[in-house]
Amino acid sequence: MRILVAATLLLISSQTIASELVHQFRSPSFSGIGYSAHVLTIDNLEASRRQKIAEDKKAEAAAAASAAKNTNLAKFLNNLESRVYATLSQKIAEQLFSDNGNTSGSFDIASNNVQWASDGSQITLRITDAGGSVTEVVVPYGSLAW
Repeated sequence: MRILVAATLLLISSQTIASELVHQFRSPSFSGIGYSAHVLTIDNLEASRRQKIAEDKKAEAAAAASAAKNTNLAKFLNNLESRVYATLSQKIAEQLFSDNGNTSGSFDIASNNVQWASDGSQITLRITDAGGSVTEVVVPYGSLAW
């Protein structure tokens, strides 16, 4: 028991060293230390998330458009349209280059007016679109061998 009392007296009599307890916030939002880096990190996270959402929407729209073009009906209509335009261009070329006595003519296609005239050595195409803009194309063919 004497040892216990002696130890207690020794501890009580020694000098106690302590410092003042200071509370510090760990969050930069409250302490202000590193606040600008904190704000930039949050802004970067928000911006990258918004960009990811926009890219996901764009990819979804592209996938939907691709799926719509890949249906059997869309393939059929595209093929039919290609064949109609091919036949039409063949008929127009036959009319332009034939020896049937016609030296000029015109036709309308897709809201565009095409006027043509041939003088035996060249064909002049005058294409007027729906807005009134005129394009003139001269095709020489007199020296071509058919």
